[in-house]
Amino acid sequence: MSLDGYSFLWAPALAFVAVVGLIAVLRWGFSSGGSLIARPAKKGPSGSYGLLVAVAEPTDASAGERARSRLQAAGIRATLAQTDDGLRLMVFDGDLDQARRVLRG
Repeated sequence: MSLDGYSFLWAPALAFVAVVGLIAVLRWGFSSGGSLIARPAKKGPSGSYGLLVAVAEPTDASAGERARSRLQAAGIRATLAQTDDGLRLMVFDGDLDQARRVLRG
């Protein structure tokens, strides 16, 4: 028995397998707990940011970005975080003294 008579079934069968595979990947990607997409950031207390400590309390986001840019220009890694207490400029604990000196002048 030759399969040549059933060759018209290969294209729909292959398309069906591709669609099932795509559905499986999308269900995995968008399932709870398995998504590769970052969740929105949550606010927390100033002390709950692991190795990061607050070095400044900017009045608004633009002032915080200017201060962060000054620190980055000095070679200090910094990030802005919205905490329960307001906006904070965070640096690593080892860079805290140097960051304070840079921000003072």
